[in-house]
Amino acid sequence: MKEYDAVVIGSGPAGITAAMYLARSGCSVLMPEQLAAGGQILQTEAMENYPGFPKGIKGYELADLFEAHLTGLAVDRPAAVVESINGAAGHFVVRASGQEYVGKTVVVCTGAHHKPLGLEGEGRLRGHGVSYCAICDGNFFRNQTVAVVGGGNSALEESLYLAKIVGKLYLIHRRDEFRGNRIYQDKLAALGDKIEILRSSVVTMLHGDKELTGLTVKELKTGEERKLSVDGLFVYVGYEPSTEFLPAEVERDGQGFIITDTEMRTNIPGIFAAGDIRSKLCRQVITAAGDGATAAQAAFVFLEQLHA
Repeated sequence: MKEYDAVVIGSGPAGITAAMYLARSGCSVLMPEQLAAGGQILQTEAMENYPGFPKGIKGYELADLFEAHLTGLAVDRPAAVVESINGAAGHFVVRASGQEYVGKTVVVCTGAHHKPLGLEGEGRLRGHGVSYCAICDGNFFRNQTVAVVGGGNSALEESLYLAKIVGKLYLIHRRDEFRGNRIYQDKLAALGDKIEILRSSVVTMLHGDKELTGLTVKELKTGEERKLSVDGLFVYVGYEPSTEFLPAEVERDGQGFIITDTEMRTNIPGIFAAGDIRSKLCRQVITAAGDGATAAQAAFVFLEQLHA
């Protein structure tokens, strides 16, 4: 088995930044990739809040720019899915798609995935009307009626994107006020009748056997239920961490996100975590990149001490 100074797991902004910083420091780096580099920004139509791009930038364009930083660097990037991590500092064994690799350190940057509503039939209807990615699936619903569930930036951003494509959009939020940025709320308000906002409301039932045909929505203050005929449902009700492969000993918070200190160190010596996988307040591309740089520096210092 080939040995690396660092195994970086995840190729989103945190992972790419960590791999870049480590490679530029002279470390040998392995970065197994399950999907195309870029992570969740590949699912974002446009980004308006990333510094350096005041007019905004397409998600895939920013992903390409991130990945370009790896050109010419000594980063091995096999197409593989990480299945497990065993061992200890100086000799972690990372199993990925049936192959085993050895890393002196590990930097976990696998991020998070969209949380489902947890309703009966949701799994069955996923890909058949139920989606968690507007930029991936929005075009299938051109000129049709869809609903978006959520109240954060993701829900508002994707509603704005979908409004350009669909005929009618319901935005359903369980609270009176949105958590998303005011600038997105103002843009939604300017769209008029094309978007109907249902506040203090939750989806209680999905309708349809092979394809989604409608939703039952409950108004929380009155208990009144209403059935909406929709062709698509886009869910943005939070995230779940992608930590299935991690040793049970890695400390996590109540939601399963990895707990680190300010230097991205976990409770397991030699294992670091960066980006959306961490237990933290702000999950944005810029904070993921910052985490990745910090984790890389902390891993480099750890390697220096390991070799001393």
